[in-house]
Formats: sequence, structure tokens, C-alpha cells
Amino acid sequence: MAEHKEEQHESVLESMMDKISDKLHGDSSSSSSESDDDKKGSSSSAAAAAKAKIYRLFGREKPVHAVLGGGKPADLVLWRNKKISGGVLAGATAIWLLFEVMEYHLLTLLGHCLILSLATLFLWSNACTFINKSPPNIPEVKIPEDTIVNIARSLRYEINRGFSTLRDIGQGRDLKKFLIVAAGLWVLSVLGSCCNFLTLSYIVFLVLYTVPVLYEKYDDKVDAFGEKAMMELKKYYAIVDEKYLSKIPKGPLKNKKQ
Repeated sequence: MAEHKEEQHESVLESMMDKISDKLHGDSSSSSSESDDDKKGSSSSAAAAAKAKIYRLFGREKPVHAVLGGGKPADLVLWRNKKISGGVLAGATAIWLLFEVMEYHLLTLLGHCLILSLATLFLWSNACTFINKSPPNIPEVKIPEDTIVNIARSLRYEINRGFSTLRDIGQGRDLKKFLIVAAGLWVLSVLGSCCNFLTLSYIVFLVLYTVPVLYEKYDDKVDAFGEKAMMELKKYYAIVDEKYLSKIPKGPLKNKKQ
């Protein structure tokens, strides 16, 4: 009996020791997992902070697709669907070739296209009555009023903002903006003397259709180069401002504000 009691006592002690060791192992594993999670969280926050400090061209904080407004227009410009984007580029190139290379006139082209379309539909509709087939279903085209109103409002806002900018420049409020606008108009005049309006529009279309997709592909390299270029421009502008621009008298409205 005494031996049996001793065996029971030893088994109870062993079971208690096992429970204590299991509990200690569980606490250590949980603490190690918590420390790992803390390390992961700190590393992710550090990575996010480092990413936030990266210079982006024009202060961009969103992806290129979001900056372009998202949706189908952004998909078209960024070549998400290569067939549709390629078709638009081919159509624009064909129009430029028709008017610039083949010297086709706009009114002549519109007249010929409308004559061909109307003649085809007229003959098809009359032929369907003789062969007992349903005539072509021509959809009814209407321009929605809301769309026209929204476009007019957007144009009105942009035009008024442009007039306000020109007014500020004319009153001598912002010298930096004056230099930027003057340089842009000078470049535009040089381009206008080299090519006509249609060719210039086609060049602008090509730039808008190719630069965003290339920038999205190589944005890290472009942003790094842009950061260096902006630093150099700011340095040279500070030198020019200190030597020349600061000596130019300001406009009367700016002095009143000060």
C-alpha cells in the first residue's frame, strides 16, 4: 500500500511538472511571436515612411492611373488594352496622313463619308423590302443635356482660371509665373513657325499617348532624374533671383498687400 501511494504521489508530481513546463513554453512562444509581429510592424512602418520620402515628379502621391482620373480614359492612355489603344493611334495617324500628307480637306472628307454612309443605308433599306428581310436598325443618337452642361462648366472654370492667371501676371504679382508663361508662349510660337496646327496637334497627341505609359514603366528612374533636375533649377533660380530678379520693382497691388 505504501509503495502504491508513493507511485501515485510521483505521478501527480510529474503531471504537475509537465503542465508547468508546457505553460512556460507557451508563454515563451507567444512572447516570441509578439516580438516577431512587433518587428514586422516596425519594419513595415519604416518601409512606408521611406517610401513616403521618395521624390515624385510634380508632387505625385497617387499612381499614374489614378492621377489620370482612372476609368476607361486612363486605361486607354496607359495601354491597358493594347488593341483598343493601338486602334486609336492608327486612326489618329490615318487622319493626319489624310489631311497633311495627301492634302485632303476636312469638308471634302466629311461630305464624301456622309454620302457613302447615307447611300449604303438607303440602298440597304430598300433592298430589304425586296428580299423580305428586316431593314437595318439605325439607333437614335441624342446628345444628353447634362453632358453638355458639365463640359461647358468645366471649360468655363478653366477659361476663367486662365484669365485670372493672365491678370495676375499683367499686374506684376508673380514674376516666376510670368517667366514660365513667357517661356511657354515662346516655345509655342517656335513650334507654330515650324509646323501647322494639325501637325502640332498630332505631335501633342503622340506625346500624351506615349509619355504616361513610359513614365509608369520607368517612374523610379524618371523621378530620381527629376529630383536632381529640380534641385539644379532651384539653385540657378536662386542665383538669378538674388542677382537680377530681386532688384526689379514689384507691382503696385503686391506692395499694397504687403
